[in-house]
Amino acid sequence: MQLEDIKGLGNTTIKYLNEIGIYSIDDLINYYPFRYEIIENSDISKLNDGDKIVIGGIIENVPNIIHFNRKLNKMSFRLNTGSFVSNITIFNRAFLKDKLNVGNTITVIGKYDKKHNSITASDIKFGLIEETLIEPIYHSSFKISSSKISKIIKSILGKVKTKDYIPNSLIEKYHFIDKDKAIKIIHNPTSKEELNKALARLKYEELFMFMMKINYLKNAKRKSDGLSRNVSYEQVLEIINNLPFELTKDQLKSVKDIYDDLISNNRMNRLLQGDVGSGKTIVSFIALYINYLGGYQGALMAPTEILASQHFQNFQKLFPNLNIVLLTGKLKAKEKKEVKNIIENGKANIIIGTHALISEDVTYNNLGLVITDEQHRFGVAQRGNLKNKGITPDILYMSATPIPRTYALTLYGDMDISSIRTMPSGRKPVKTYVKTNKEIKDVLYMMLDQIKAHHQIYVIAPLIEESDKIDLEDVYKLEEKMKKAFGKVCNVGIMHGKMNPKEKEEIMNEFKQNKIQILISTTVIEVGVDVANATMIVIFDSYRFGLSALHQLRGRVGRNDLDGYCILISDKETKRLEVLTRTNDGFKVSEEDFKLRGGGDIFGIRQSGDMNFKIADIKNDYDLLLRAKEDSETFMKSKEYNDSKYDFIKKQIIQSANLD
Repeated sequence: MQLEDIKGLGNTTIKYLNEIGIYSIDDLINYYPFRYEIIENSDISKLNDGDKIVIGGIIENVPNIIHFNRKLNKMSFRLNTGSFVSNITIFNRAFLKDKLNVGNTITVIGKYDKKHNSITASDIKFGLIEETLIEPIYHSSFKISSSKISKIIKSILGKVKTKDYIPNSLIEKYHFIDKDKAIKIIHNPTSKEELNKALARLKYEELFMFMMKINYLKNAKRKSDGLSRNVSYEQVLEIINNLPFELTKDQLKSVKDIYDDLISNNRMNRLLQGDVGSGKTIVSFIALYINYLGGYQGALMAPTEILASQHFQNFQKLFPNLNIVLLTGKLKAKEKKEVKNIIENGKANIIIGTHALISEDVTYNNLGLVITDEQHRFGVAQRGNLKNKGITPDILYMSATPIPRTYALTLYGDMDISSIRTMPSGRKPVKTYVKTNKEIKDVLYMMLDQIKAHHQIYVIAPLIEESDKIDLEDVYKLEEKMKKAFGKVCNVGIMHGKMNPKEKEEIMNEFKQNKIQILISTTVIEVGVDVANATMIVIFDSYRFGLSALHQLRGRVGRNDLDGYCILISDKETKRLEVLTRTNDGFKVSEEDFKLRGGGDIFGIRQSGDMNFKIADIKNDYDLLLRAKEDSETFMKSKEYNDSKYDFIKKQIIQSANLD
């Protein structure tokens, strides 16, 4: 059956369906409502002015229509509810006039004007509602309405047989209702109880199939040929023991995880996540060194030139015996050519850089390990470009945004995950305060105390330039204010993303050398920038940021044994911001951020579509997700999985994983 086979469905309507992503019968029946309108008769005695009202009655007079123009009309009539008569007004429904005959019974849904005993209707249902009516609401367009979509779907319910992707053993285990019955209910529910059963059934199937795909990908990547390295763990311990500091328990565990991956024949696909300042970078450096001992080149890609340069300098200090090169966009043509030649002829052991590492004209000699720092800032295609420059390089992703367990299960479910939760010894928790703009004088005194102690301060503005549309602090306005307040006692500098790389590097070097004491910046300093003498960060309009982003910014201070301070200035959402005053644990902050903002936008960017579930919600359906994860792993190891009757499930998994 095709869309063209549906009775009464013309080419124009099919075109409108195509525009909202419906191309087949399967798309149509799986185009689930995004919410439901629960319609129940209102108790008029409990309603206040402006409340929503649902009430039935008899039409008392012929409706009167006023046309304002071709696109706008108003229809009015009286409705006798049995206990009172109300004036009904509804806009742009003139086409209903012939059906609204005197004496007909209808139900009106709208807004109640208590003072004038009138109703501005949003919808009219023919007949009286005796019981609760549950109306599905679909994502629609101005060309095709939700009610039209509902009517089309209802016309084919029961005529189409669907495939059940839940194995029989699990259907029996959870007493799920039949899939076809669930589809019928989801589009045409008659009670809340049966709707809940249908939702549970369809949500589970979607999460189960998603976790099946994740497990399939994980197993496929494990089976792919990797690069084994003949490196003893004694050699790794020698590297660790020669470091000028001691690694934490979690750092050592992460190094061992990575070592085991690198010496195995399986290809590494690992996420190294840890809180701000937890010491992920040194773990990645050791990984590059192990890879070097195994005879391969290693590449580390950072999201900014500042961070790439910082990694390059730190690596040189720790491992001066290796040949390390830096490749960024700011290099002159002659310097770039020279670095590229060193990479191609194999003289470069470690290559550190930015997006320049994935340029077409960069050829690696024997790339064995690819590390991307703050990897959520890179697109999937960009990471793939770098990965494909080697034969089968091992992959290590790093993120300083701790990911809630729920999110990690889905977005990174096909990866192995190493987490660093313990902080290096000597680090003190950053003291965080929420202040309003009226308390700015207190903030300035706190800043003055840090300046007098010869410490440095970051001041963060959410905008680069003043906007007429949004009244927020910007770097130039803040520069003027800070110079007015502190110009006589210290130097004030500014940095933002619109500056060219050379300008940013110069400003950052001046700040590192303490030639600038107050650095006003946008979030360009969020990632990785390490200035030990910076002890305070003041963030204006902090309500504009997610909690995880604020935690990242907070991580720019408190990077030694000095007391660190974070001041969040905001007149809005102060209760949300107070989460940061209660904890310095990035994992806890991330969990709170997840609860408040959901899974789709934790990082401030939308990921590659994996999170776009049709009916499930990983935040609200967390328990169901965990159950589906466990069940999918058990099923794939069972004899039942190898039964030919489930071949269509395997085929669906392979297709959705783009491995066909």
